[in-house]
Amino acid sequence: MILVDASRPPAGPGLPHPAASAARRVGRGLRALVLRALAALVLVAASVHAWDPQRIVAAARHRSPAALQGALALEQAMAGAAGRDDVAQLKAVNDFFNRRIAYREDIDNWGQLDYWASPLETLERGAGDCEDYAIAKYFTLVALGMPHAKLRMVYVRASIAGAPNGYVPHMVLAYYPQAESEPLVLDSLQPEIRQAGARPDLTPVFSFNAEGLWQGVGSIRANGDPLTRLSRWREVLQKARQEGFL
Repeated sequence: MILVDASRPPAGPGLPHPAASAARRVGRGLRALVLRALAALVLVAASVHAWDPQRIVAAARHRSPAALQGALALEQAMAGAAGRDDVAQLKAVNDFFNRRIAYREDIDNWGQLDYWASPLETLERGAGDCEDYAIAKYFTLVALGMPHAKLRMVYVRASIAGAPNGYVPHMVLAYYPQAESEPLVLDSLQPEIRQAGARPDLTPVFSFNAEGLWQGVGSIRANGDPLTRLSRWREVLQKARQEGFL
């Protein structure tokens, strides 16, 4: 941070104070950096379109027979959910992925400690970890026409008996009927969709979608620097766009 001493005279007639000029340059640089970091998220958030199953199936056909089989099954589930109310769509999408996708750690599935799969990648493997479930549900609901603003990916601490410190890091998808309402939780650990208040086993850490980042599930901006996590999120946004979900 640059501190400007307003009591010092300017460097010369009509010239700005050197420290003030430096401060303005730093401010402009920081603003430009923030705008560049958010540009990808804003562009994706503004690109919601009507469901186009042909794009998704075509993208899957280029991947593999397994991806195509998964995409065709998803197309059928989405066709049954299209035009229905939000709760019906949430249930259809939550049930589809919870039943079709087997849980598998990234190291076993992808040979990496942490990999964020796109919906078609998850359908192709038929397996994924908690993040992959939440990602697939998020983009399928968006493809059905649900606004990004109603959905958030939420990092939580899930209380599990026998786990180190009594909990494990976990990700769920949250749905907000209105901006300030209590969200519904779509989870891979429990098949039933419940209100957040009915899940005392989950402690939210931070949440995000294609439009922003929050502390917990409220309206407070997240502390810390989740840049690495958001970099993976931006990569998944791009893959979902290429696959026809956005």
